Amino acid sequence: MKIASFNINGIKARHPALCDWLDEAQPDVALLQEIKSVDEGFPRELFEDRGYNVETHGQKGFNGVAILSKLPLEDVTRGLPGDDTDEQARWIEATVVGDRAVRVCGLYLPNGNPAPGPKYDYKLAWMARMKTRAAELLTSEEPVVLAGDYNVIPQPEDAARPEAWTEDALFLPQTRAAFREILSLGYTEAFRARTRGPGHYTFWDYQAGAWNRNHGIRIDHLLLSPQAADLLTDCQIDKDVRGREKPSDHVPIWVDLDA
Repeated sequence: MKIASFNINGIKARHPALCDWLDEAQPDVALLQEIKSVDEGFPRELFEDRGYNVETHGQKGFNGVAILSKLPLEDVTRGLPGDDTDEQARWIEATVVGDRAVRVCGLYLPNGNPAPGPKYDYKLAWMARMKTRAAELLTSEEPVVLAGDYNVIPQPEDAARPEAWTEDALFLPQTRAAFREILSLGYTEAFRARTRGPGHYTFWDYQAGAWNRNHGIRIDHLLLSPQAADLLTDCQIDKDVRGREKPSDHVPIWVDLDA
């Protein structure tokens, strides 16, 4: 089962690039972030025609997450538990029914800038809620994949120029500590389980020639429960997608599970 995460930065602007990548990469499941569309405006037929089941949790102009799956989806839920007043569309869950059932959670974690401030407080509170939900999911003892744009640079080696991010919400010590707390529940960070060392990124800003200079950061992650980690056979970043026509500022990252 090939499960991918891709922040597409707007479905209206990016659907040609997304469809090209889907046709080429053929993921069984694609978890999308920043669709920036209400559910009714999402072009589901583009993906249904390619054999995907489509589930969305949209929001006008901002945020928004979606699941595309060639396999059946069951028990779809929307929204991160823990705050009934939170109206931002940043979390969607479903069980993918393959040879083995896998619970997938697509997430778009808050950016948090400027920090300190209310947006950073929201980011840390959201991460605390995510930790609670991640712990609950472990009790099922089934394969779980938490995939998405985390807006977290875990280590200095995950940025081409870490010194440029020291005051940024993505790299502050509290952010990185909150990320480690989720990992410490028993999750495996799939990419680092397979690949070590610097120079691996999933995001390049549109500004200041970041792509041409390879001034990237690695902020898109897939965390695996112990049961999912036991099934891991590969994890890769499709870096070349960033150099194509009208790209997102993110690129896909994917895992292969023996499921």
